[in-house]
Amino acid sequence: QVQLVESGGGLVQPGGSLRLSCAANIRISSINDMAWYRQAPGKQRELVATITSGGSTNYADSVKGRFTISRDNAKNTVYVQMNSLKPEDTAVYYCNAFYWLKSYWGQGTQVTVSS
Repeated sequence: QVQLVESGGGLVQPGGSLRLSCAANIRISSINDMAWYRQAPGKQRELVATITSGGSTNYADSVKGRFTISRDNAKNTVYVQMNSLKPEDTAVYYCNAFYWLKSYWGQGTQVTVSS
């Protein structure tokens, strides 16, 4: 059973930055694909960024050049650094791990971008 705990959300002004963390209860070096998703009110959950065990990354077009996903295997933690935040980035952000053919989710952390 994989447990994921997100942290780092909050209220930030447009143009600001936040770094979200996702801590896992197992060695993430054994997890090939980890990702961040987000869900805004009234919208479907969407993929934000992914990272493989080898460090390959992929981003949604809406966040390319602004967000950076990374993983620290020694800390069993995945991060997403979010810069130049926009009001449309407001959402609950979820960490995801795909492990042994099952998808695991964290509880989510709220990010609100507003002046």
